[in-house]
Amino acid sequence: QYEEVKNELVTVAKKVEKSGAECLLMCSNTVHLFAEEVEQAISIPLLHIGDVSAKKMVEQNIKRIGLLGTKQTMEQDFYKSRLAKYNIETIIPNDEERTFIHHVILDELSRGIISETSKERLLQITKSLIQNGAEGILLGCTEIPLLISQNDLTVPVFDTAFLHANTAVQFAG
Repeated sequence: QYEEVKNELVTVAKKVEKSGAECLLMCSNTVHLFAEEVEQAISIPLLHIGDVSAKKMVEQNIKRIGLLGTKQTMEQDFYKSRLAKYNIETIIPNDEERTFIHHVILDELSRGIISETSKERLLQITKSLIQNGAEGILLGCTEIPLLISQNDLTVPVFDTAFLHANTAVQFAG
């Protein structure tokens, strides 16, 4: 299945470039798992969501970030290694917490279900990340801002969807 997704992303990226686009955005954090393959297949810049997020963290002098997202985003190296290029260490929830977050994203948020119980549990998880040294929280899934915002936490919250869209607008000039 990963191979099919990767091939489809590369095909679509080439079509977008051929249609005259000056840059490419992949509007899902998780699909950035294939960013390297997409970047190699096109000549226009890919505005990588990890770079966009990292630059904002650097502006705020964040060195350790708590990452929330799908299991793939939290567990695989594609996001953490991108942030490491900016000297940002990534802290992820424990296995049970990662499973819970993944469930909330796939079985609730992506279906339009907003649960106060899930929000409370996510906030407990973020507080644990902060206790473990996270200086901010990266909302590494475009659905998580439906539950968590800056108003909920005392540390900086980085909404990747907002940061990514804002960078695209700036790029367009």
